[in-house]
Amino acid sequence: MNRREFIKKSGQVFGAVATSAGFLNSCFSNQEQPNIILINIDDLGWADVGIHGPNDYYETPNIDQLAREGMVFSQAYASAANCAPSRACLMTGLNTPRHGIYTVGTSARGKAKDRKLIPTKNIVTLDKKFSTLPEVLQTEGYKCCHAGKWHLSDDPCEYGFDANIAGCHWGNPSPGGGYFPEWNFPNFPEGKNGEYLTDKITDYVLKFVEDNQDSPFFINYAPYIVHSPLQGKEELIDKYSQKENTKGHNDPRYAAMVETMDRNVGRLLKHLNNLGLEKNTFLIFTSDNGGVYRWTKQWPLRAGKGSYYEGGIREPLIIRWPEKVEAGSKIDVPVTNLDFYPTILEVCGIKKPANKRLDGKSLMPILTQSGSLPKRPLFWHFPIYLQGGNQETRDVKFRTRPGSVIRYGDWKLHEYFEDGDLELYNLKEDIGEQNNLVDKYPEKAKQLHNRLKKWRQKVNAPVPKKLNPKYET
Repeated sequence: MNRREFIKKSGQVFGAVATSAGFLNSCFSNQEQPNIILINIDDLGWADVGIHGPNDYYETPNIDQLAREGMVFSQAYASAANCAPSRACLMTGLNTPRHGIYTVGTSARGKAKDRKLIPTKNIVTLDKKFSTLPEVLQTEGYKCCHAGKWHLSDDPCEYGFDANIAGCHWGNPSPGGGYFPEWNFPNFPEGKNGEYLTDKITDYVLKFVEDNQDSPFFINYAPYIVHSPLQGKEELIDKYSQKENTKGHNDPRYAAMVETMDRNVGRLLKHLNNLGLEKNTFLIFTSDNGGVYRWTKQWPLRAGKGSYYEGGIREPLIIRWPEKVEAGSKIDVPVTNLDFYPTILEVCGIKKPANKRLDGKSLMPILTQSGSLPKRPLFWHFPIYLQGGNQETRDVKFRTRPGSVIRYGDWKLHEYFEDGDLELYNLKEDIGEQNNLVDKYPEKAKQLHNRLKKWRQKVNAPVPKKLNPKYET
């Protein structure tokens, strides 16, 4: 199938397909540029793969092999602790105050009587004024495919993608049905009895790769899994039901989904190799936020998805680029998914658009071992509430209460807007954030707090101050 036939067909199969004159005229002129594949797994925790220590419960041989072939980042972060804001940051290269997407749905999550402040209003659809990563790549001749969870609007093709495989505003498959037919997606073919959604999405991704192997492509591969609902394949659930539980990892349904995720990553890697595309493909494997605490613990990290303790924002990250990134290398430098946008532009030899702001830094000096990143602070801002607390957050009602976080060097400071509380941790000595050092090191806390406040002023980050009249003390 030639390129024009693919576009015509994908318009029927995947939904609307956006094209541009620049894309049509230049798609065959940049064949030496590397392909880009971004694998962004949903809700996969830092401790749910074997690269950060022994884990005998989950089986992820393909990710383990990917780690041996690429560079592993032990201190990689998502820019937000839940799905939509993390993805908005990644696609725009901007931190949350820049685009205003802080959570999923309303920011007034939980019961009104438990919320002391009126939270900042949340934006649920990414404004088209922001120049996204696929839009920039598309103008430079890349064929851009979105596959799976999009979560930022109804149609990713309005943001620079040429093909859309099952992407819409849904945060998981459950609005339509689930991982098994009928999944009832508005823009994706219905499955047959016995088929599995992630497998089906991967089928179309493999076809896209095959049809577009003669010119550079970008694939945002985010096949919903391992997000709820917990619907694993029956034979895998039975398999993990027979396995001895590992502390903090003991849900056969979740484990079954982790293995299915790994198998599909393996299918994609094998396909690249069979087509001879492996060496010229820059590949990122990561997750959008921490694992869900109810069914996977991120120990020794504290808490999980929705929390701004390490368990909610520290992610697995592997980057592979054969013969350019040293196989089996490991990096302890703190990085964030805000860094992906400038990194990919440099990998592709594309200059940042003159009027484009980026909050991250290119990781190329680290990847090529030609230099280092300057010491820099990392920031998180969440002027909202997110219900569902647990024993490892500050209370049993909320995973997140309004506040901000800064990490600088080994130090991490949390600030909470309801009462002005500060928490200070040295992550080198206390990765589990158990010992609040704010009283022991008041000058360090003050220094970080001042830096955090200056950053909020710089990015015009909203800080909720208005009291909620429905709050019950």
